[in-house]
Amino acid sequence: MSSVWITGASSGIGAACACKYAAEGARLVLTSSSAERLEPVAQKCRSLGAPEVVVLPYELGNPEGIEELTANAWSAVGGIDIVMLNAGISQRTNVEDTSMEMVRRIMEVNYFAPVAIAKAILPRMVERGGGKIAVTTSIAGRFGFPLRCGYSSSKFALYGFFETLQAEYFNAGIRVTIVCPGRVQTNISLYALDTGGKTHGVLDPGQKGGMSAESAAQIIVRAIAKGRREVLVGRKELLMVHIKRFLPGVCARLARKIKPM
Repeated sequence: MSSVWITGASSGIGAACACKYAAEGARLVLTSSSAERLEPVAQKCRSLGAPEVVVLPYELGNPEGIEELTANAWSAVGGIDIVMLNAGISQRTNVEDTSMEMVRRIMEVNYFAPVAIAKAILPRMVERGGGKIAVTTSIAGRFGFPLRCGYSSSKFALYGFFETLQAEYFNAGIRVTIVCPGRVQTNISLYALDTGGKTHGVLDPGQKGGMSAESAAQIIVRAIAKGRREVLVGRKELLMVHIKRFLPGVCARLARKIKPM
């Protein structure tokens, strides 16, 4: 029976993965900034068969408490076999209108928090003989995306850190899966930061027409189980990742034509 800790578990991919793991009989620790939004997910996971579900709310923009948060998650279920670092915030502002405060806020949640959790949980996993770490990036971490300069930067940065972690700790039994979603039906655009730090409040058309979070969760959970190094999740939009690799000039021209939203 696995023990799984998921951040960003109150909605979208995180909630769907929690439900998938619950149906497989895993013990769960669920983290999000809102205990109120976590509770319905926890209740659903219990109804799906999870023998234990611990709700552990935390604001990941607060770096000082990450070590304690990790210790609490670990002790809550007697050790963590899989940690899924999924929490994140996005934006909908161009470079000129993006304040440094916004960039730092996005980097704190999207990059520094998962890095801090990984560093805190790593020695515990190594001591136990291994473990699995999954981190949610984005196709916006593979090529620059309009109105997402801070968000895209944070996702690019995750690749650098977690690919290094893959290389350094493979022989210690640590398996790292980088999850790269494209268009998935989540609320990330609703809560994206707009000019002045306000929430965008609009569900992007791309999100509306994307892959369901449940379908994404099936792909992600299977990839983690297999120890995949990276998994792309989405539909035709994933083609841009391959275009960037083989035809970077074409990718740059296509990115300039992406309709801002």
